[in-house]
Amino acid sequence: MLRLSCALSLALTGALALPAPAQMRPTESELPLGLVDARLLPGWIDEAGNRIAALELVLKPGWKTYWRSPGDSGLPPSFSWDGSENLRDVVFHWPAPEAIRSGDTQELGYHDHLVLPFTASPADATRPVTLHSQIELGLCDNICVPAQLDLSAPPPGTLPDSRIKAALAETPRLVEHLPECRIEAIADGLRVEMALPSEAPELAAIEVEGKPDLWVSGAQIEMRADGPVAVAEMVGPEAAPFPLDPSALRLTVVSAKDAVESLGCRLSP
Repeated sequence: MLRLSCALSLALTGALALPAPAQMRPTESELPLGLVDARLLPGWIDEAGNRIAALELVLKPGWKTYWRSPGDSGLPPSFSWDGSENLRDVVFHWPAPEAIRSGDTQELGYHDHLVLPFTASPADATRPVTLHSQIELGLCDNICVPAQLDLSAPPPGTLPDSRIKAALAETPRLVEHLPECRIEAIADGLRVEMALPSEAPELAAIEVEGKPDLWVSGAQIEMRADGPVAVAEMVGPEAAPFPLDPSALRLTVVSAKDAVESLGCRLSP
């Protein structure tokens, strides 16, 4: 299993990417390799008093960045909100991922341009939320390099931002149908198989909710007589089989027509 190649490349070169001081919008010369622009879009305040905002990245031609669960060796973005004010929590709304390739490895991520919306909930609904974020992410051309950003958002606008609304419309649709699944022990963890919709799936990802210490491989799509399945392996800190609640499994499936997600699965008899 390929688990470390890109991660090692990122670790070895991480010292070269130092964060700039927090700023609304860095100039291109201040940006990490592979980026043309990076900023926090100011967004707006919704009817519930939450702030709807987004991270926007414009990448150089051919460059890619990662989805939240990219695969075997990709580096998902991580966010720290130190310096924000009146911020209780942040919930991201990830647009459906695309296939990206770095060397011989296929991962999940985005080409060229990403608008990643999020909901910022206030600690005190009577006071405004200010947003400052320190972001670590991987950027890939033929190889992957680490990047760090330190960004601040302008005050929110009075109307919804069409760019953020378009990105929200690209998030996978949540379906209530629970796919069948099979969970079996392997030497250092678990192998999980989940049935996919009958439409021709192009990409699939399997995640485990509430288990950030698990390594989960990229999902491989296998065509079988009774339909396609996604197959992934999972390894925990003990590198041994472990109990897994089927309700914690999240399946994301992207096809040419649609992108859907489901939470939980039905164990095959």
